[in-house]
Amino acid sequence: MNTIILVAHLVVTLVLICLILLQSSKGGLGGGMGGGEFYRTKRGAEKIVFNATVITAVLFLFTSIINVFIR
Repeated sequence: MNTIILVAHLVVTLVLICLILLQSSKGGLGGGMGGGEFYRTKRGAEKIVFNATVITAVLFLFTSIINVFIR
């Protein structure tokens, strides 16, 4: 059981890293700190990658918590 959780945690971690690297670096805190860029909504593939990143981050949190309690 412990090995399965560790492998799942590793897979989720690698997917999360890839999804973060796929995201555009134009947005974020830079616009709020005087970057001069206006707010725009996410559309198409950008929205899919963003939602997948959020879901993967939540899965990463759950697998981390499970790892703590299993040991």
